[in-house]
Amino acid sequence: MNSPKPHAILRAALVLVALTWAGTTLADPAALYRQHCARCHHPDRLGAIGPALIPQNLHRLRKKKAIQVITHGRPATQMPPFGDKLTPEQIAGLADYIYTPLKSVPTWGMKEMQANHPVPHPHGTLPDKPKFQADLDNLFVVVELGDHHFTLLDGDTFEPIGRFPTRFAVHGGPKWAEGGRYVYFLSRDGWVSKFDVYNLTWVAEIRAGINARNLAVSDDGRWVMVANYLPHDLVLLDARNLDPVRIFPAAGKDGTSSRVSAVYAAPPRHSFIAALKDSPELWEIRYADDQGRPVPADQMTVRRLHLKGVLDDFFLTQDYRTILGSTRGGGAQVIDLDSGRDIARLDLPGLPHLSSAITWQRGDTRVLATPNIRKPEVAVIDTATWKVIKRIPTPGPGFFMRSHEKSPYAWTDVFFGPHRDLMLVIDKQSLEIVKTLRPAPGKTSAHVEFTRDGRYALVSIWDMDGAIVVYNARTLKEVKRIPMKKPSGKYNVHNKLTRSEGTSH
Repeated sequence: MNSPKPHAILRAALVLVALTWAGTTLADPAALYRQHCARCHHPDRLGAIGPALIPQNLHRLRKKKAIQVITHGRPATQMPPFGDKLTPEQIAGLADYIYTPLKSVPTWGMKEMQANHPVPHPHGTLPDKPKFQADLDNLFVVVELGDHHFTLLDGDTFEPIGRFPTRFAVHGGPKWAEGGRYVYFLSRDGWVSKFDVYNLTWVAEIRAGINARNLAVSDDGRWVMVANYLPHDLVLLDARNLDPVRIFPAAGKDGTSSRVSAVYAAPPRHSFIAALKDSPELWEIRYADDQGRPVPADQMTVRRLHLKGVLDDFFLTQDYRTILGSTRGGGAQVIDLDSGRDIARLDLPGLPHLSSAITWQRGDTRVLATPNIRKPEVAVIDTATWKVIKRIPTPGPGFFMRSHEKSPYAWTDVFFGPHRDLMLVIDKQSLEIVKTLRPAPGKTSAHVEFTRDGRYALVSIWDMDGAIVVYNARTLKEVKRIPMKKPSGKYNVHNKLTRSEGTSH
């Protein structure tokens, strides 16, 4: 029997070494994570300086894009490139690892919140006079997702008052409070941030969850309620310094633990309204009685409304007496809040984006109109009969719809599909599309908001090289273009605090 040649032995040894090296590095991405990522993103991937790296928080970031971010870093953040430290195979392994679900629902309670609660300017320590001259009732907050900032915009001059960094991935609409003195932001990672507009500075923050949906502020400015996907709960904060006050674990009547789809304030009812995502229930939590007398936090109770189906999204009518909610598999249900009864069903296939629906008076009835994320149409509904009176065909599915009491038009985007650069203008009486705008050919047009008097409509160009395009709301002519970094939502003080029928609440 012939002995192996020396060079064959050497080659085999090198292959063995390579395989051993590959096995220890490629097969153990958790070790790579601990070495390179844990310091900024938490040892359990729950987020720290950097965002949480778990599937629930990454669902808008495709894995291919995540590989690019790990390789090249992310501009305007502290995320460095790792392409010079890790091989493409190691980076791919890391990407697979961060998209792996956690083995159990993580704990994030009072202890964790209090450990993530900076208050640089406690309530009452800053001057009560604005540092700038402007109509405080006509200010806009514009969220710029491109580089994680927001712009405070003067709605009379359309000039920025200031531009300020935000937490990563601000999610849901910022909420104004106390006449526009304060505005509250929420990030996908559960960070609630309070900004003092008068003094142009952040005054308090807290991480109220790991994966958050949205927040609501009570009409008296006393409370902030946060809806979480992770953990499964609602968190009540004292609005002054964002101190955590109470946790409402989210579980159905049968004990099924549930994510919270969304929470909204219902000012005439002095309550928060929340929907569970994994149980057919709607919750109402009152923070004041019918006379407006405050209810202590430890005495707030959950009123459970049992539904025929789980709500994915819902809309509160202008009088806050009725809810229209979309259900899984198509269709929608109408719930009377006073009686808690299901009073009507609608045929709304696809996925109507009810949190972006609006209402207006048409003849002798009030109608509700909603875009649809999956179907190319706007459905118009008579709120007296709860019947669909018209389906307006659109060039593609839409996301945002807006109007104003003083405008004859409703505006809706075509956010999804090849015609995403269009903005449609609908006559509110004839229910016909009267104008199709293309603010920036080839770039997504989205999210209209009006000035307080309804004279101007502001459109977002959803692009890194984006802008806010200001239109005369009656002539539909462009007035001004303000460059911005992927501007998404923009929110006017007056329209939000007066609960304008033309904007989301």
